[in-house]
Amino acid sequence: MRFRFILAFITLFTLFASAAPVHAAMQEDVDRAVSILERFEEIPEKAIPPWVMRDAKGLAILTVTKAGFIVSGRGGTGIVIARTDNGWSGPSAIGSGGIGVGFQAGVQVSEYVIILNTQEAVAAFSKGSNVTLGGNLSAAIGPVGRSAEAGAAPQAAIYTYSRSQGIFAGISLEGTVIATRYEANEEFYGKPVYTSDILSGAAKPPAAAQKLIETLSKF
Repeated sequence: MRFRFILAFITLFTLFASAAPVHAAMQEDVDRAVSILERFEEIPEKAIPPWVMRDAKGLAILTVTKAGFIVSGRGGTGIVIARTDNGWSGPSAIGSGGIGVGFQAGVQVSEYVIILNTQEAVAAFSKGSNVTLGGNLSAAIGPVGRSAEAGAAPQAAIYTYSRSQGIFAGISLEGTVIATRYEANEEFYGKPVYTSDILSGAAKPPAAAQKLIETLSKF
């Protein structure tokens, strides 16, 4: 009986995690992205190297919650934003979810910053379809620290970083599937809008995204 109760809880959590990326308010993700970028810079010796940020063609920023017992579920929401000829674009809503098997007691919240090193990486997100890290795009654990070798050619289309329970590091996210949240974009921009228009800069960023754009402009 107890096992059935636990299994039912996990099923409900997994359904919630899978649905959350669709319905979560995008403003929360935009505000959270600003906070994540600020926290990632709090420890310079372990931060994303300045040259990685300077050369980035775009970024995806996600907060992912993972919970369960025996069977685990995870769900996350965030934004992707691109650098254009006229500065940073507006943000586009993204989400990720999935199910895992293995011991996973409790709840863990992780923050991810994904550096888009190439225009091809930006284009993959611009299509509005699912993006599989390490599948559609080559992925590598990003270099960390101010002393990381500057000027080196990117080793992959994207670099991945995480911060979990106060620990910052590069991390492998291969196999992670990220999807566009169309309804969240429509609500945030006040009208139906294509992801390609957002990331190309054709869609004017709402005033609510200004702080995020200003934060990115510092890098």
